[in-house]
Amino acid sequence: MGIPSSLFSLILCLSLVSATLSLDESQTFVVHVSKSHKPSAYATPHHWYSSIVRSLASSGQPSKILYSYERAANGFSARLTAAQASELRRVPGIHTTRTPHFLGLADNYGLWPNSDYADDVIIGVLDTGIWPEIRSFSDSGLSPVPKSWNGVCDTGPDFPASACSRKIIGAKAFFKGYEGALGRPMDESVESKSPRDTEGHGTHTASTAAGSVVQNASLFEFAKGEARGMAVKARIAAYKICWSLGCFDSDILAAMDQAVADGVDVISLSVGATGLAPRYDHDSIAIGAFGAMDHGVLVSCSAGNSGPDPLTAVNIAPWILTVGASTIDREFPADVVLGDGRIFGGVSIYSGDPLKDTNLPLVYAGDCGSRFCFNGKLNPSQVSGKIVICDRGGNARVEKGIAVKMALGAGMILANTGDSGEELIADSHLLPATMVGQIAGDKIKEYVKSKAFPTATIAFRGTVIGTSPPAPKVAAFSSRGPNHLTPEILKPDVIAPGVNILAGWTGSKAPTDLDVDPRRVEFNIISGTSMSCPHVSGLAALLRKAYPKWTPAAIKSALMTTAYNLDNSGDNIADLATGNQSSPFIHGAGHVDPNRALYPGLVYDIDANDYISFLCAIGYDTERIAIFVRRHTTVDCNTEKLSTPGDLNYPSFSVVFKFDHDPVHQGNEIKLKRVVKNVGSSANAVYELKVNPPKGIEVEVSPKKLVFSKENQTASYEVSFTSVESYIGSRFGSIEWSDGTHIVRSPVAVRFHQDAVSSI
Repeated sequence: MGIPSSLFSLILCLSLVSATLSLDESQTFVVHVSKSHKPSAYATPHHWYSSIVRSLASSGQPSKILYSYERAANGFSARLTAAQASELRRVPGIHTTRTPHFLGLADNYGLWPNSDYADDVIIGVLDTGIWPEIRSFSDSGLSPVPKSWNGVCDTGPDFPASACSRKIIGAKAFFKGYEGALGRPMDESVESKSPRDTEGHGTHTASTAAGSVVQNASLFEFAKGEARGMAVKARIAAYKICWSLGCFDSDILAAMDQAVADGVDVISLSVGATGLAPRYDHDSIAIGAFGAMDHGVLVSCSAGNSGPDPLTAVNIAPWILTVGASTIDREFPADVVLGDGRIFGGVSIYSGDPLKDTNLPLVYAGDCGSRFCFNGKLNPSQVSGKIVICDRGGNARVEKGIAVKMALGAGMILANTGDSGEELIADSHLLPATMVGQIAGDKIKEYVKSKAFPTATIAFRGTVIGTSPPAPKVAAFSSRGPNHLTPEILKPDVIAPGVNILAGWTGSKAPTDLDVDPRRVEFNIISGTSMSCPHVSGLAALLRKAYPKWTPAAIKSALMTTAYNLDNSGDNIADLATGNQSSPFIHGAGHVDPNRALYPGLVYDIDANDYISFLCAIGYDTERIAIFVRRHTTVDCNTEKLSTPGDLNYPSFSVVFKFDHDPVHQGNEIKLKRVVKNVGSSANAVYELKVNPPKGIEVEVSPKKLVFSKENQTASYEVSFTSVESYIGSRFGSIEWSDGTHIVRSPVAVRFHQDAVSSI
């Protein structure tokens, strides 16, 4: 989720309607409709929706249906006044809501050859569009467009029919919700109404998921080598949903609906809500993802970039594959060398002339007008000809360098504060600059205070690959759990590469995304959970090809139960925000391991009915569940409800011991059930149990041995968690099943907290 804009939820607008909208002011509403209420007199749902809208009281402005939803959701979006929306609620059945090497991938073994590189699998990328001319989207060597494809290639003045190919097999733009919010047509001199990507984000994510092989790819000679997406033979369907002011619910849902109709196999969505994740039935992505799942389409989403605070993960519905971000074993070192000889490691992809002098005067921006180096706030008389230390935060990292340059500074040291810890993100700065962690930054600032004439220089060292520092580590920006909506479901699910990722870029924007930057590139290096999500989307496409009959939940299970938790030095994966060991609330099941995911041994499967039972268990009534389901009959939670949300057949365990006031926990017991399916190569398999219990928790599993005699046979087990000591906070462990060949691992997170959970 590298996009700075927001996903706007209609429910927010409804809650503010009396304060922000007059009764006759139009706004876009997403309207969910229960199928069972459609009168037989109407030939199609669209005819019924049109009749409903026409029946509303006139507002002086014509009410207009923007989209009809049929597959990812049931209903429509329309421009309505607040009064009309209120009237609409009284209609029965209506609800209104507003990098391959590091991953171990190789051509001669494992997931790539065994999935034929996901040939004919279609990945729907919902983002800012696509820049089709770059080499990453070459269709050389690809077979004809899959017969399963039902979509189109929208053309325009800047997007000819030739923009689509055997690689980019479809492209479409969704802007009715955006223009509705603008209240006018968009300015096509500023942004393209076609699927063309003028931002760069969509091109980067699409080429990460399914880019073709490109030799000698680099950004200014950094990270030079072979660039390739996760699934090089997969086909791309680009759905442009994000615009200069953001990504809007009605457009997102329309694109998801269209993608399912078009025949995509995987939806990759590097977009999410700002702030806390909205309730499932108020979250257009969760609603659309449920419909997609019900059609056999896996939906992979970014967890968000709001770390390191807890409870920040978004896209946390259990039917979504939620992806956090981590580092890889490639660095772009640019060291700070102080006048006293001390050296502090940093990173940069600055490509211009190096600093001319070995030692330049060094100052702290906080002493020169603006610690965050806001443009126009630095005093040139204090900065000119000097290296300036700027604190991270407040404005874009590269903008700080521009501010230093405009104040005639010679270079910049960008110093992390506590929020970002030791997370280092390389940027293509326009002046000599590097980023250092909080520890180094504090020491450099101490040096400035202690010396009358402090000096420094920056030594740029290019691209370095190796085990120092160890990788992966979880990015500080990566959003975290616990799941604030349903604590019994562990989120995020997995982590994947999302820091300093090289992939394709638009020809319309500079690599810094700054108007003052005249440079144009074919590849760019950027960071975010937006970058980790398409890695996993591509891996899901490979598994879809290898196992075409697997459900989305089975693919997700394979990726989760085979994930690893050790870095390439053998230590537990660390959290860059703190430097401490990461936890399942931060990295989920762990870092994806594509080749192990090809042979998971056992999978935890879940279907739409199971998810409906889950919704019943968290307290959703028939009306709220009707937003998700496509049934013509209503749901009866009396017969479909799970005993607890934690009984959803999820590949991980999140155990919540709740208390009211006095945290006396000894003897508390929670029992959860699971069912696994034998998908290993041996029909006759025996899996033995290994438990790594969280400290202070007694874990009993029954049975302790799972015996299979045929393929796709299922076996169930029950886990009892009992607290044996009192504490407040969280503890972690795991449950593993192994037949000697496969290790099927599920993380366990146990949390004690007061019984005050966010609204579901």
